[in-house]
Amino acid sequence: MKYRILIFLLALSFLPFQSCTDLEEEFRDTISAEENAATGLITASGLLDGAYQSLRLPYMDQSRFWAAQQHTSDETMGPTRGPDWDDNGIWRSLHNHTWDANHDFLASTFEELLQIVFATTEILDPLFGATAEEAAQARFLRAYVVYSVADGWGQVPFRPIGDNLLNPSEVLSSDEAMQLVIDECNEILQDLPDGPANVANKDAARGLLMRAYLNRGVYASRANPTFDDGDMARVIDLADEIINSGKYSVGSYFDNFAPNNDAISTENIWTGFNDGGVSSGNVRSRWFCTLHYNQNPSGWNGFTTLGDFYMSFEDGDIRKGTEYPGMTDVSGIRAGFLEGQQFDADGNELLDRKGNPLAFTKEVAIQESGDNLEVTGVRVIKYPIDYNSGDNADNDYVFIRFSDVWLMKAEAELRRGNVGTATDMVNTLRTARGASEISSITLDELLAERGRELYWEGHRRTDLLRFGKYLDAWEEKPASGEERLLFPIPARVLAVNPNLVQNPGY
Repeated sequence: MKYRILIFLLALSFLPFQSCTDLEEEFRDTISAEENAATGLITASGLLDGAYQSLRLPYMDQSRFWAAQQHTSDETMGPTRGPDWDDNGIWRSLHNHTWDANHDFLASTFEELLQIVFATTEILDPLFGATAEEAAQARFLRAYVVYSVADGWGQVPFRPIGDNLLNPSEVLSSDEAMQLVIDECNEILQDLPDGPANVANKDAARGLLMRAYLNRGVYASRANPTFDDGDMARVIDLADEIINSGKYSVGSYFDNFAPNNDAISTENIWTGFNDGGVSSGNVRSRWFCTLHYNQNPSGWNGFTTLGDFYMSFEDGDIRKGTEYPGMTDVSGIRAGFLEGQQFDADGNELLDRKGNPLAFTKEVAIQESGDNLEVTGVRVIKYPIDYNSGDNADNDYVFIRFSDVWLMKAEAELRRGNVGTATDMVNTLRTARGASEISSITLDELLAERGRELYWEGHRRTDLLRFGKYLDAWEEKPASGEERLLFPIPARVLAVNPNLVQNPGY
């Protein structure tokens, strides 16, 4: 039996999208099982390290899965500012729900996620001798990505181990993908490590299971979601395993995203490791994409939140904004939402490039013009800025954290009719964040609370889908048709896999 050498194994992660002619050319360099065993050229640990790093582009970059989750929601917008940020309308189409099957960001996200599915499956080949723990981590990474693809596109190209790469991959439906995620996480749970947060671990699998059970009825019928009582009970049981472990607590909010969050966060369950000054994903884009050119650091003056979303926070809620040591004293920039006049570290008022006061406004249009185009829109700083690491920021990227688990349990309790329990849970979290208590929780209020707690973290589209709000009109966006409940299968992918079918409406 012949196997690919490492450099060409990485190239094969693109195979689902290449022609048979390309495949024949790729297979010229091979290595036998015996040769690999003798040389150790390809190891499971090396491939697993590569799989972890491959998460960086589709999840940490501002133009990939995060954009698909955020810019299509009522929480984030990328306005065109005169000649800046036009990009042939690619950001406007996300906000307005007018994308098509040739949208480059959505297509690249789909492809890059599937490359990870392929690469993690390769790790499980017996040739590479993965330990039980390494195999469990690879299967978790694969399940997490399968979940993301099912969430966005409803179809997941998937190859079993040893599949003939000359044949098109099979395609899992949303239902099949959710069942795979559930089965995989349950099967690997005991083989995963207990931690740390920056590797796939037992509680990460529990958190992913909670998402799968909570959303399974949504993906089965997006226009008319259902919530099985047994699935909600399973969400609650899994949450209790995490909560009762005593390993996590609701702590200092912005510490969860700080440059040293691996050392100081009390909430992070699973994160993407970034090595400050050495190697990281594009986590710095979370502040560069929103800061003005005349702030420190000089940003790209792009993305904003929407005024209505900003106004859903009450004063005193720490999540709305606060000074953060190591950032505000260095630059004058606060953590949270930046609204109104901005200052430098010495308290001097900043100006925009035209000499006008740099005072961010709640009002923002999808296409800006005139003298105020640099200041419209409230800006967001969720990840405190790393001033010490250059382009390779040290902030570990947050995938799953404790307060999300807490709110998923509250939601499951509410959907089972346990209003009092859900209200108490939400009030516990709100009190910890400096917000006032509410008298009784509703689904609408729970959705709003998830927005206040999890903003800028890449959850909003999924939450709007589950609560039946994703097609609504909001600022600078009309109501959408039901075809927008799924992204289109990219035209360039559809052309090479006959097992895929275009989603309705495209």
